Amino acid sequence: MTVNSSAGVFYDCSPFPPIADYAFLSDCEATALVAPSGNVEWLCLPRMDSPSVFAAILDRDAGGFRLGPADLRVPAARRYLPGTMVLETSWGTPTGWIIVRDLLVIGPWHHDDELSHTHRRAPTDYDASHVLLRTVRCVSGEVQVTLDCEPVFDYGRVPARWSYADRGYHQGVARADGVSLELKLTTDMRLGFEAARATARTLLREGDTRFCALTWTSHEPPYTFEEAYGRLVWTAHHWQHWLARGDFPDHPWRSFLERSALTLKGLAFAPSGALIAAATTSLPEVPGGDRNWDYRYSWIRDSTFALWGLYTLGFDWEADDFFWFIADVAERDDELQVMYGVDGERDLQERILDNLDGYEGSSPVRVGNAAYDHRQNDVWGAVLDSFYIHTRSRDRLDERIWPILKRQVESAIRYWREPDRGIWEVRGEPKHFTSSKVMCWVATDRGARLARLRQDMGLAARWQEIADEIHADVCANGVSDRGIFKQHYETDALDASLLLIPLVGFLPPDDPRVRNTVLAVADELAVDDLVLRYLPKETDDGLLGEEGTFTICSFWLVSALTEIGEHPRARRLCEKVLSFASPLGLYAEEIDPVSGRHLGNFPQAFTHLALINAVIHIIRAERGRFGGRTWQGPASESL
Repeated sequence: MTVNSSAGVFYDCSPFPPIADYAFLSDCEATALVAPSGNVEWLCLPRMDSPSVFAAILDRDAGGFRLGPADLRVPAARRYLPGTMVLETSWGTPTGWIIVRDLLVIGPWHHDDELSHTHRRAPTDYDASHVLLRTVRCVSGEVQVTLDCEPVFDYGRVPARWSYADRGYHQGVARADGVSLELKLTTDMRLGFEAARATARTLLREGDTRFCALTWTSHEPPYTFEEAYGRLVWTAHHWQHWLARGDFPDHPWRSFLERSALTLKGLAFAPSGALIAAATTSLPEVPGGDRNWDYRYSWIRDSTFALWGLYTLGFDWEADDFFWFIADVAERDDELQVMYGVDGERDLQERILDNLDGYEGSSPVRVGNAAYDHRQNDVWGAVLDSFYIHTRSRDRLDERIWPILKRQVESAIRYWREPDRGIWEVRGEPKHFTSSKVMCWVATDRGARLARLRQDMGLAARWQEIADEIHADVCANGVSDRGIFKQHYETDALDASLLLIPLVGFLPPDDPRVRNTVLAVADELAVDDLVLRYLPKETDDGLLGEEGTFTICSFWLVSALTEIGEHPRARRLCEKVLSFASPLGLYAEEIDPVSGRHLGNFPQAFTHLALINAVIHIIRAERGRFGGRTWQGPASESL
């Protein structure tokens, strides 16, 4: 494996930056990751789940786009402009200082947008401009600045071919045979081409500015720094105005909630309302291992936490968009899938990209996800709880939703006795997972509540009877001799998904089995307080090797400890998990409990959703209430 000059610096004897050191950019249609070196190392176009044009995060020869000092050095500081998704990097050199700002541009609604036909949701006043914009300003002294843009289309398989465009040395177009996508690079620097690479170099003195803009549709790029700066300001104001719509508590942890909200918004695909699990594929759960998955899709099970988190923070529009995305696919499909593409695509066939070495040699690199056709019996509970949360926020049940809802409840009733692959999508033999049974109970329990809302008492009684049957079955077969809920009916092993039992209201928090389970997970399934999903040696997940602690599970434990009244312990754990946030306030899927290193795909929506849940639990407990918009657990309520 070789390292080209656009790839940046070496980190701790590895050419790859730590996962937590990447910055995340989004325009709610495309996403990008920027390394501390100033290199854009991940960008898929034109959508979040499209093939990459920059993929240095998975192979140092798979394309990147660097802007920064000519000598590769560690930046002095990086931050998001407050309340935005605009990244600011400050560089100090022996001769001067520069500030680089990076963003995916948001602009006014494009009525003639060539991609607008994909929109199914009502458009807002803002839209993606399909521009990756980078500006640089010299604030003191003088600094030699370089631009180095080397796209490699189709996941690093097809090198680009550059040619000059309408504005001479200030604009280039990257094309490749067999690839319909074209990239246009516009800048006030003078471009040169070296094979598949576009380069520029200039000396900036105090007060000097430059910009470059990469575009991929027919939208006009900025042609001057003043135009570029205007679009930067517009985008920053867009994010700040969006964040101001939120309902955030006045608390020292407010900044974590705000960054999580911005990250979730950035992981939402605006045309359809879908929320993807993460911006990346195949970032490893263990470096050098094979637990590498594509998370650029929308998991139905995320829906309950997504809607709860968004409604709780006051982002009803985004919650409604995701709700209707779920409703669309649930209405269309006789059998609901575990996950879908960002525009509702069903076929997500998994394949391996042999041309990519993977992050730190972690192979295989996968695109697509074979779990899309798994049987996972928890999905109906997630959908019904989503319907329930949506209905509580509206105090009415949309007529269109009722037939969809009935079909999902009947599916849960039809399949709840069968084994499945569980919430963690294990690739071993199907089992009677306790958490899946609990979520089938959620489906029938919430269905009965909604049927009562419609005054359909006969249906409500039948569904409630089945909910009671499932409840009894779980209590009879899903509890070990120690009085602790177990992973599945054939084992006594623990599983962190059992922390959901008090959160979904399956049993009251003061039930001894709930308390015993929460404390057992905290004491026996944690490494230095951080929670594992399960012990791989006790679970047939069809894979080899170990994995890090799952951050979502650690946040679930915070919420569950709060539910059972262990407030001091919950707060201490929450403080600890929050301390592991990346320098920019982001989370991957897992944390190595020894090194604190982030592992897995990044940034991870489910982790940020669980953070919101945990922090709000702590804040409400401190204030002595769970009222207002905040979820206590639907079992304690009635419609």
